[in-house]
Amino acid sequence: GVHGKARIERIETQELDTRLKSGEVAVVAGFQAANKNGEITTLGRGGSDLSAVALAAALKAEACEIFTDVKGVYTADPRLVSRARLLRRLSYEEMLELSAAGAQVMLARSIEVAQRYRVRIHIRSSFDTAAGTMIESFSEDTMEQAHVSSLALNKSEIRLSVVEVPDRPGIAAKILAKLADDGIPVDLIVQSAPTSAGVNDISFMTPRANAEAAKKSLSTLIPKLGARGIDVQDRVVKLTAVGTGFRRNPKIAATMFAVLAKARINIQMISTSDLRVSCVIDGKHGEKALRLLHKAFGLNKKRR
Repeated sequence: GVHGKARIERIETQELDTRLKSGEVAVVAGFQAANKNGEITTLGRGGSDLSAVALAAALKAEACEIFTDVKGVYTADPRLVSRARLLRRLSYEEMLELSAAGAQVMLARSIEVAQRYRVRIHIRSSFDTAAGTMIESFSEDTMEQAHVSSLALNKSEIRLSVVEVPDRPGIAAKILAKLADDGIPVDLIVQSAPTSAGVNDISFMTPRANAEAAKKSLSTLIPKLGARGIDVQDRVVKLTAVGTGFRRNPKIAATMFAVLAKARINIQMISTSDLRVSCVIDGKHGEKALRLLHKAFGLNKKRR
């Protein structure tokens, strides 16, 4: 792979196995590897966690313990919600959604490897003996119980809109293909209803760090599409509820929308799945909305 963003193809464990069987403790440097030509590469952001999970999978370990600066995964960021609770267990699927929603505990690529090889991940603090959070497979019955496990507030994304695009088939595909070709990630794609003039807006969320690259990517496409231009809203946040069974229990989304409506917080964009509900709102309301929803979903009291 690319130096600095390499991907693991295989792990050679012969020497590790020998050392471990002889009772030695193996200390392995994380995040680095070598390509087929023997050149040193690094695995990019989250590479140390990824190395640990991949080694645990290759060695068929009972679990992979990740020691970090937090006690585990909480029902919300404890720095923003004073009554946030430590979660004892989470499914791989829920942890992946939290990672995608902006939770910084672990990056998705480590969780994906753990899920693929069924490696249990034990997230614990380096500074105390708290039990931490276990990321593992859940039984089908448990996964089908509708509930909210955790909330995430993402302040690191912007809303970008291609304004007054002709309402024709294939326009959205061209926009997203251009962004994909330029390696720009997008989320929460929304296309507005066409106006009487036959135009609409296509909006999406993208990391703040990609804002300029996204605008540059689309700048050459705008004239070809016949769109009016690009609008950037950088004072927004994405609020996400993560759990399971959301499609079977519409009350979860309804509760989220009702709480925000009662607080007079306007929802700009919505995205839902069986595992999450995400809303984009004005950034000035983000922390207030997080605390209101934490209470509304009973996360102050729940233990799992």
